[in-house]
Amino acid sequence: MAEAAKKKLAWRPWLRAIHRDAGYIVVGLTFIYALSGIAVNHLTDFSDGDASFQTYAETHELGPMTGTDDEIAARVKKSLHVTQETREVYRRSDDEIDVTLDKRSLHVNAKTGQVVDEGQKPRFFLRVANWLHLNRGKKAWTYVADGYAAILLFLSISGIFMIPGKKGFLFRGAVLVGLGIAVPVLYVTLAGPT
Repeated sequence: MAEAAKKKLAWRPWLRAIHRDAGYIVVGLTFIYALSGIAVNHLTDFSDGDASFQTYAETHELGPMTGTDDEIAARVKKSLHVTQETREVYRRSDDEIDVTLDKRSLHVNAKTGQVVDEGQKPRFFLRVANWLHLNRGKKAWTYVADGYAAILLFLSISGIFMIPGKKGFLFRGAVLVGLGIAVPVLYVTLAGPT
């Protein structure tokens, strides 16, 4: 009788082993998705409303400048060691020239030589995490994300059946699974989708 029970439950060690190894595989992806998810959920907590980029403004004094708008723009870029390609140079007034770059603008006062360099810098790690989480990469990332989702589904389903007895699904587990299902159901019921 005892041997029959052991044979009946022999699949649980295999399930635990596969569950454990699948969990190890997705640790890195879970960290990226969780961190990005928290950042995206709290966009309004970032002063500039962007979790991926941080806005900045720096003032430089380069001295009065003369020449054509393009010559002044080239001098400013060289002085500030800017290597980005210029998208547009235009004169806002007699003394003010704007140099537009990618995610960056240089506001030049040719008369005083003051340059305000403003733009966006990527936030460390969050930019890449959000880029992956929001699937802005190449089509290949879709397959990685789908594989990750499939492993998460496996982990959630296999976790239900890993432990037998009072701490297993039929007792304590059913209550905890029910609580986990109740959270989104109650939220949608009470708050409703917008």
